[in-house]
Amino acid sequence: MKVAQLVKKAKRGNKEALLQLILSEKDAYYKLAYTYMGNTHDAMDAMEDMIVRLYEKIDQLKNEEAFYSWSRTILVNSCKSLLQKRKKVVLLDDLQRTDEREAGQAMTKDPYISSDQQMDIQALFIHINQHQKEAIQLKYLHDLDYQTIADMTNVSIGTVKSRVFQGLKKLRDYYKGES
Repeated sequence: MKVAQLVKKAKRGNKEALLQLILSEKDAYYKLAYTYMGNTHDAMDAMEDMIVRLYEKIDQLKNEEAFYSWSRTILVNSCKSLLQKRKKVVLLDDLQRTDEREAGQAMTKDPYISSDQQMDIQALFIHINQHQKEAIQLKYLHDLDYQTIADMTNVSIGTVKSRVFQGLKKLRDYYKGES
């Protein structure tokens, strides 16, 4: 069934149609949430928050064909909101879990956990600012077009292109200086 038809059904209150839309892109949603959140638990929390928001706001979607772009934007906003809350509250429990998670990460069978090459890329990301990192990850790890990234991050398409270009330039310069 086409996306537009499923969205129309979801707007009429059909929960199964909304679930079908979400499940068809669940891996992409998870990968996007994981990129922002950095761990499975928080990524799943962000996805749960996104699903609730989609259910509550599906009637506000004007263009049914834009469902996936719209839902990814909601997911990114959920991730950013959860990250803001995390900054405000740091629990001792969280610090212990972070240490345990880092120690056990190599043994995890999660396909989205970083390989050695991914860890090298993540280490390089410390040399660019957060906006450049976000734009590069969305462009190259999630294969999103510039317009979608601009919509998701609430900046102009020119700003997205600039962030990607400047970030890659910094990474190239750093990488050349390291070898």
